[in-house]
Amino acid sequence: MLETVTAINTSVTATGRVNAVTSDAVSPVTPERHEHSPDRPSVTTAPKRPGTTLVSAGDLLRALAAPVRIAIVLELREADRCVHELVEALGVAQPLISQHLRVLKAAGVVHGERHGREVVYRLVDEHLAHIVVDAVAHVEEGDAR
Repeated sequence: MLETVTAINTSVTATGRVNAVTSDAVSPVTPERHEHSPDRPSVTTAPKRPGTTLVSAGDLLRALAAPVRIAIVLELREADRCVHELVEALGVAQPLISQHLRVLKAAGVVHGERHGREVVYRLVDEHLAHIVVDAVAHVEEGDAR
């Protein structure tokens, strides 16, 4: 049996950015037979995803993986906001909010639209907010135990 194997190779640049390269190769795979206990239900495998999809998902999760960015997403989930409203709501300096918004914008999490002298930010879609809300809820449920 031949199977396409996607290899994901990563490297870290001097600035700390993670670069990922995928490559597909065909290699022989010999399925191993495992005996499971008779009372264990049969399992189905997860659908295979291209390596590029997994790398992009990892990039998205890394973009969300900072407490200030999580707080920004939670704020934007409630309403579109400009920078000074995020500064006020989160109690974080304006340059830091702007820096985090740049990361979220580059990752496709937020979109900014100019209104006069202000840029109003909004979430690109609700799926991203669900990721953050679920992560926060998971932590809060653990804290309640």
